[in-house]
Amino acid sequence: MTRAYKNKVLFFRILVLVIILGGWEGSTRMGWIDPFFFGQPSGIAAKLYDWTVNGTSIGPLWLQVWVTLYEATIGFLIGSGLGIFCGIVLGRNAFLSDIFSIYIKIGNSIPRVVLGSIFIISLGLGIWSKVALAVVMVFFVVFGNAFQGVREADKNIIANARILGANNWQITTGVVIPSALTWILASLHVSFGFALIGAIVGEFLGAKQGMGLLIATAQGTFDANGVFAAMILVAVVALAMEAILTLAENRLVSWRPEVLRE
Repeated sequence: MTRAYKNKVLFFRILVLVIILGGWEGSTRMGWIDPFFFGQPSGIAAKLYDWTVNGTSIGPLWLQVWVTLYEATIGFLIGSGLGIFCGIVLGRNAFLSDIFSIYIKIGNSIPRVVLGSIFIISLGLGIWSKVALAVVMVFFVVFGNAFQGVREADKNIIANARILGANNWQITTGVVIPSALTWILASLHVSFGFALIGAIVGEFLGAKQGMGLLIATAQGTFDANGVFAAMILVAVVALAMEAILTLAENRLVSWRPEVLRE
């Protein structure tokens, strides 16, 4: 992409944001939208400033962000690792795939958010109940892509590798995993968002600290600006992690041709 194209994209992104925030603020000031229920941008900004300077009702703002980020990151790493491992193993072994496929389908069909209550009961109000929910949220997303990526590996290349004397381990590490890498990396972009959802829902159900508890507290006091302010902070965290994952992806698949844009 040329620099002019990037600048053009940035300009229109800012323009869209200005239109949305301006229309929102103007609608509340003109009485078209009730700020009590839907908040207003100026009130959200004031809330963020207050939390930054004076802290929240449950403690320092940075601590709430850190707790949720920590829970989501640990859940993301564990869930992704398990998903990649299981996806590769079952994708390479048809017998194991036939055995466990029914259980994977059953687990994937369960609304995973409801497991948060089970984890709260069994693991308590600490971080591990939130980590467990984040792991469950992430696992099936990454597993599905890893499994499909392994199954989509070019059979001709695998056959040629066997002819050249490669064993199963060499084929898996040298052919199958690189072939499935784009599938796996694509799932990681989505799965961190699910990890955040798992952490926040777990905090919403029961926690001592975190952004989910902050949202629940704001909701309990009918503070719409507080709810939106917390949502913005969560979005900032998600975008920061997305940028990190994009950098990692660009380094791991640097061989991939650049997409041409008109």
